[in-house]
Parts: sequence; structure tokens; C-alpha cells
Amino acid sequence: QVQLVESGGGLVQPGGTLRLSCLVSGFTLDKFTIGWFRQAPGNERDGIGCLTGSARAAYFEYYADSVKDRIRIFRDAAKNTVILQMNNLQTEDTGVYYCATVQPIFGDNRRKCLSASGFNYWGQGTQVTVSS
Repeated sequence: QVQLVESGGGLVQPGGTLRLSCLVSGFTLDKFTIGWFRQAPGNERDGIGCLTGSARAAYFEYYADSVKDRIRIFRDAAKNTVILQMNNLQTEDTGVYYCATVQPIFGDNRRKCLSASGFNYWGQGTQVTVSS
């Protein structure tokens, strides 16, 4: 059974950093697609980053233009966890952050990777609030 659990959210001041974790079960981080999405109040769920691929071929990282200089996604396969590292956080980064996965994986496809509509398994979300 595929499950995803996010953690690491909280309150952070503008300019601060935060690391969110997505603990996965029901599949391995050898061949996978994990997307991170942000949903601000009253807004749609926006894709901010995605890590996809396989150890046998290659992994691809995709980031939304609005955040590409401030975030990075990487995996810790030993802990079955995908990490979203966020730096220089701004008030507009406030929202609920979700990780999601899809089977079969997307592979090398940025458009699908950053679109919420294609993912079929979701975590419960973790709240991030950026405020002074």
C-alpha cells in the first residue's frame, strides 16, 4: 500500500530555511516520481519541484521558475525519504506543502512532473508559515 507522510513544517521568519521530509512506504526510492506542491489559502495546488527517474537510468530534477533558485529536492534512499530543502523563504511561500507520487513513474517529463493532476497518491500535507 502506497503511503506518503510529510513532516518538518512550521513557522519561519522571512529569509529563513526549512527542510521538509516525505517518508514513503509501499515502494522504494530506486525508481520513482515524487512531486512537491504548495497550496496557499484560496489557491490551487501548485507544483514547485519534482524528482523523478531510476537508479538504472538517471534521475531528473524539475523546479518551478518562481522557486528554482531557492529550493532543492533530493532523496535519502536508506530512510525512504525525499527531502525538500527551502532557502531564503518569503511570505508568499506560506501554505500547505504536499508530496505526491504516481505509478507508473513519469520519467523525463517536466510538464507532468509539475502538474498536480497527474499524481495519484498524496500525503496529508504540512503547514509552512513564513512570517515575522
